[in-house]
Amino acid sequence: MTHSQEKVHPPSTTSRASTGKKPPGMKKVATASFIGTVIEFYDYNIYGVAAALVFPTVFFPALGAVAGTVASFATLGVAFVARPFGSVLFGHFGDRLGRKKTLIVTMMLMGVATLLVGLMPTATQIGVAAPILIVVLRILQGLAAGGEWGGAVLFVSEHAPKAKRGFWAMFPSLGGGGAIILANATFFGTAVGMSDETFLAWGWRIPFLASILLVAVGLWVRLSIDETPVFAKQIKNHGVARTPFLDAFKSQPRQVLLATGAAAFTMSLTYIGGTYLTSYGTSILELSRPYVLSIAVVGGFSISVAVVLSAMLSDRFGRRRMIMTAACLAIVWTLLLFPLLETRSMLAFAVGVPVTMFISGIATGPLGAFLSELFHTRYRYTATGLSYSLAGMLGGAIPPLIATPIIAAWGGFAFGLVMAGLAALSLICILTVGETKQLDLDREDGVLVS
Repeated sequence: MTHSQEKVHPPSTTSRASTGKKPPGMKKVATASFIGTVIEFYDYNIYGVAAALVFPTVFFPALGAVAGTVASFATLGVAFVARPFGSVLFGHFGDRLGRKKTLIVTMMLMGVATLLVGLMPTATQIGVAAPILIVVLRILQGLAAGGEWGGAVLFVSEHAPKAKRGFWAMFPSLGGGGAIILANATFFGTAVGMSDETFLAWGWRIPFLASILLVAVGLWVRLSIDETPVFAKQIKNHGVARTPFLDAFKSQPRQVLLATGAAAFTMSLTYIGGTYLTSYGTSILELSRPYVLSIAVVGGFSISVAVVLSAMLSDRFGRRRMIMTAACLAIVWTLLLFPLLETRSMLAFAVGVPVTMFISGIATGPLGAFLSELFHTRYRYTATGLSYSLAGMLGGAIPPLIATPIIAAWGGFAFGLVMAGLAALSLICILTVGETKQLDLDREDGVLVS
């Protein structure tokens, strides 16, 4: 018996997830994961849209336009700081109690926090308590999101046949794209149906309050599916890890850090394209709110198409090659993006957002399979979620927060240089990590780096 596991049984035969045959119920598992992630990240994304459009006025009116926007995106960034802690917390239980039980808890936590955001009094009603409470609720959302994506990815990948693992493991990421579409479409429908004054007064609350119905559907779906065969085999043959977080850093510390770096640029593209440019389009380019939101919906479709195509191609050409391709495209595109947007053309905005999201989707498609294959089963939930969450903090929280002051001081091209530098860092990291698509998820060791 190892010091980090609670029991050991003789090894059994290879699980069905590592064979070439599709296990029964794969479509149901993928659908459940997709729907659950749509709902979970709809809640997460509507906050981002509101932070871009509403919160500077509703919760930070005394700070002015620029400072209010920075403060609003700072509350957005708080959740990214909380996400790694959520990954460790829920990863611990996901690696010990199972993927299914943990994912039910993360969805309930996200649902309650989102509902309370929709009920939150404004700064004019309760003063400084309003932004403080918003930060607390955003922390809870971050904790839930930190435990969600990694678990949802594992729930599919640990059921999936090896030959098509990239395809099946992309469904949680596809759910993220669906959430972007749904969040922006909901705000679009709300915004066009009322005046700006009414939207700022109470209309923005509707997407938050409506989310509780979606959470109820998601819980029903997740309760109807079984635990993954790979995790069940781990428990049967080796027991569970006592300290998954410590095991991950003891066994594969380089892989955790390299996976974080490899995923960081796609997070930056997603949150710049899907959140920051919503604010940039309305406040800097002075485009109408309905137009900006309609382009954001197109961006959601764009990332979704790229996720599907890239995931399918990764089963043939490898995870690393697809992520490397996206990183190279990102280095070039981020240098062109803001000079293009600064032409103040509606067409430029209609090109800038979808292309940014499409490049992000190329990297996001194989990311679920890549991270699942990178880590050992006994701490896979923790390590996968932690790598993804740290990448979110590096790529998703910091760029939107620093974009406004950098652009105001030095222009859009300067911020493009920052984005290109982050993409170059990710390229170096993915070049260092070996290909993973050939690996079984129920193997007994980790993955070496090149």
